Amino acid sequence: MRKPVGTPAAEPGTICLPASIKPSDGRFGSGPSKVRPEALQKLIDSAGVLGTSHRQEPVKSLVRRLRQGLAELYALPAGYEVVLGNGGATAFWDVATFCLIEKKSQHLSFGEFSAKFAASAKAAPWLEDPEVIESPPGTHPWPHPSDEVDLYALTHNETSTGVMMEVRRPAGAAPGSLVAVDATSAALGLRLSPSQADAYYFAPQKGLASDGGLWVALLSPAAIARARQLESSGRFVPPFLDLNKAVESSRLDQTYNTPAIATLVLALAQLEWVLESGGLEFSCGRSDRSAEILYGWAEQSDFATPFVEKPDERSHVVATIDFDPSLDALTVAKVLRQNGIVDTEPYRRLGRNQLRIAMYPAIEPSDIEALTACIDFVVSALS
Repeated sequence: MRKPVGTPAAEPGTICLPASIKPSDGRFGSGPSKVRPEALQKLIDSAGVLGTSHRQEPVKSLVRRLRQGLAELYALPAGYEVVLGNGGATAFWDVATFCLIEKKSQHLSFGEFSAKFAASAKAAPWLEDPEVIESPPGTHPWPHPSDEVDLYALTHNETSTGVMMEVRRPAGAAPGSLVAVDATSAALGLRLSPSQADAYYFAPQKGLASDGGLWVALLSPAAIARARQLESSGRFVPPFLDLNKAVESSRLDQTYNTPAIATLVLALAQLEWVLESGGLEFSCGRSDRSAEILYGWAEQSDFATPFVEKPDERSHVVATIDFDPSLDALTVAKVLRQNGIVDTEPYRRLGRNQLRIAMYPAIEPSDIEALTACIDFVVSALS
């Protein structure tokens, strides 16, 4: 949508999007996901459980239903357990550093978040320096099997760059080695064969469309056994980061410390909606459709292009769209924000002239389509 030749460009602060083209919901953030209004209603309806003991049945029931629902959603193999802990996925990096890495880990680093787990492992004085395999932003590397490595740290979706990768065990890895997968932005939006991972961990504020403050991990028997082994070896582990305590608490439908009950309620509302609607294929299908719309638009555009070159590595939950140098993507994001369409700004440390747009299951694909029309309108007005 371009203005007639000779029409002066509008000042950013004066651009007003027509109501007829705006999305029904303007939240497209890659951090916390849009929370569905139906989930907020569930929270209101659950007001009586807020402010009550997490050691009693009403809250334990929330934990139990969340654990059972995730086990059903992912069709977990025999012996796998859903474990909850406090502190978010960032805390789980420290949990894994204490409780899952025996001596040496290998990390795939292809963005801001995949690099952070490697930094935690490198800082631990009781571990050998990790192997770190890097690739440029917009790509991902593959693990290199090594007899010295006892844990491979993968990232299902790199939130900062919009790159996704298939989760699979490294061929030729030493027997007994574990695979830990950061799935914070991938959970519920990307497909998984759970037997390919020993710890598939995530926080609830993205695919589960909830608030933060918890971590969730799908743990294999081998991962649980590794934590027990390291405990019996005498390794010191702070109680808050003790995976064994988290496993024991989860088996009692509790968390070691007091959880954010609102987070549990919202996560459960999202999970039950997904299960009732068709399960993982339903939620991944929504993200697939959003990705098809957004990348298709970018490929047809005369000013935008997908940042990730390989189509099979373009994330279906977080898209990064580069803009022509003649346009300032931050200005476009600013105009969108003043019109109620928020959190499309690029990841600050990537430093590219682009928009970053979430496509989590809670986001309507039709709203992604409306967003592209709004971007076209803003670019036309600015040009």
